[in-house]
Amino acid sequence: MLLLALDTATPAVTVALHDGTAVIASSSQVDARRHGELLLPAVDRVLAEAGLRLDAVTGIVVGVGPGPYTGLRVGLMTADTFGLALGVPVHGLCTLDALAYAADIEKGPFVVATDARRKEVYWATYADSRTRLTEPAVDRPADIAGQVAGMPAVGAGALLYPDTFPVVHEPEHVSAAALASLAVERLAAGAELPEPRPLYLRRPDAQVPKNYKVVTPK
Repeated sequence: MLLLALDTATPAVTVALHDGTAVIASSSQVDARRHGELLLPAVDRVLAEAGLRLDAVTGIVVGVGPGPYTGLRVGLMTADTFGLALGVPVHGLCTLDALAYAADIEKGPFVVATDARRKEVYWATYADSRTRLTEPAVDRPADIAGQVAGMPAVGAGALLYPDTFPVVHEPEHVSAAALASLAVERLAAGAELPEPRPLYLRRPDAQVPKNYKVVTPK
């Protein structure tokens, strides 16, 4: 096995290679505005670090979010393109699950929250690092304060709202290394990973204007 993992659902542009036993190369950069610019060089970088070519990859796993439309689609489209070009399977995995898997919390429940902008967070609660309790959602932190009261939190979204998430643990951003490790663990257990389809949870910011005036030449 040689699994290529990548995630662009958050400001982190992160890529890793996993050989079925351990992560053998990884790269992460945090830049919310340069997903498209940074992703392919990161793939080249981890392949070079591992001394391998892209055609050695036997499978791909990509973070499906939840995340903003523009960033999330970069990773998903890249994963789909690689999968078609190489003829290998492409798996999806919830980005929040990868953050939970990497969390330095011995036992739950706890909450994972990433920045959804618009003064909202993408979030879900977990019984432990491998068991999600709730479906991913997007809400204003104040609106979920009662549901997450007393829970430690993980993720950059939690850091933005200390009134709702007073205790925040590492990691701040998702890593493809955690994404790959969780995917390998689930595949080895015979689990079926989700399709690589985006979890947007809301409509994109860009909208076609309503009731706009049509101007036609006379």
